[in-house]
Amino acid sequence: MSDLTGRTFLVTGANTGIGLATATALAARGGQVTVACRSPEKGAAAVGGIIAATLNSQVRFLQLDLADLAAARAAAAEFVARGEPLDVLINNAGVAGRRGLTADGFELMFGVNHLGHFAFTTALLSCLTASAGRDEAGRQGPAGARIVTVSSDAHYQARGVDFELVRRRARSVTGMPEYAVSKLCNVLFSLELARRLAGTGVTSYALHPGVVASDIWRRVPWPARQLMTRRMLTVDQGARTSLYCATAPELGAQSGRYYEDCAERAPSPVATAELGALLWQQSEKWASE
Repeated sequence: MSDLTGRTFLVTGANTGIGLATATALAARGGQVTVACRSPEKGAAAVGGIIAATLNSQVRFLQLDLADLAAARAAAAEFVARGEPLDVLINNAGVAGRRGLTADGFELMFGVNHLGHFAFTTALLSCLTASAGRDEAGRQGPAGARIVTVSSDAHYQARGVDFELVRRRARSVTGMPEYAVSKLCNVLFSLELARRLAGTGVTSYALHPGVVASDIWRRVPWPARQLMTRRMLTVDQGARTSLYCATAPELGAQSGRYYEDCAERAPSPVATAELGALLWQQSEKWASE
């Protein structure tokens, strides 16, 4: 990454794991970073840790609960009310292997990983499009804006999106089939964003960070978790592709691509434009109810 002074970033789930590593790396390069997460205490601790590690005081907190659509919209409205530019939104937060329903009655992983981010992102589009022509000195120019969505190669396992099942609790033992669907939705959302934002200067990317030993596996019992994560990537290694998609100059003219290990990869054949448009239509309906 080059110097990021003057560029603004918002990272969801930046209080821990890949999100924290991503936010820290951006701040270390001079970026102005907003840490978005549910817990004010954990958010404040993350902000303090990033400032201490990078000596960059341009780091702040935004409370965001992705399991509650009204709360997600309210968080976006709070950010918009600050009147700050937004050059890059990194949708990093996620849950895996957890059972339950969101506040709005959606399967938890679908609700947090996709639908909460859908409501949050669409409510921030005005900020992103306004920043798309802003250069690093705040002048109108070809800087562009980006939306980076952290998906997973687990999305290759999903056969589609059952719009009835996403309104029910996870039924599988491991939760992985439901997680795969939520990650497919991340890819579909990113592709449809690219189509809808064509010509605005805002580009969209989805990515697989690698299999990372992050807090997303915290619900796995300790002995099994220790064995499972032993050969996984570190969170710093897992943040590399997010940082690449967020900052690489060569991606500025591209949009709607899927990346792994800082290189483009073809997404699942299931991730079609038709399914992406259908998911958008249904998500828009749900997010506005």
